[in-house]
Amino acid sequence: MKRALTLLVLLILSVMSPALAAGKWVATPYAPAKVVFEFYLDDPQKIGSALYWVRALMNPLQAAPYNYTPEDLNIVVVIHGTEIVTVATRNEAKYQDAVERMRYYADLGVSFRVCGQAAEDFGYAVKDFQDFIEVVPNAITELAHWQQQGYALITPHVMEKKFDIEAIR
Repeated sequence: MKRALTLLVLLILSVMSPALAAGKWVATPYAPAKVVFEFYLDDPQKIGSALYWVRALMNPLQAAPYNYTPEDLNIVVVIHGTEIVTVATRNEAKYQDAVERMRYYADLGVSFRVCGQAAEDFGYAVKDFQDFIEVVPNAITELAHWQQQGYALITPHVMEKKFDIEAIR
């Protein structure tokens, strides 16, 4: 009897297991974003990957079921690492793709701010930056300011890709 009961339980569990193992789609009720991104990258070439974080925030919020407009979103990007060179006008040709993407986001209302102290360390003045860049006194103070205004801080971690997705799947 005990053996028959055990087999019955195992049979029921084996039938239910696939149903229990499946994921479930959830549409979290997101509000319009208030986000400050901190870009502090060790390699200016990583700016492209960091900008995907901005896209990853904006695209789902602009799509169904949320359908927010760019005007609904409040996004600030504070730049204070080696990626500062990407927004210097003299480097536009070298970083053209990144500059075009940042200009696109700026046209959608994303604010791009460069740390004045870091800019000075790089030998840049306000006049040396793209027209969509605002230079602020200090990145850390700027980040604190936006967080005090209720903005969530997101710091992209851009890593070197060591494995092919297919190899580790």
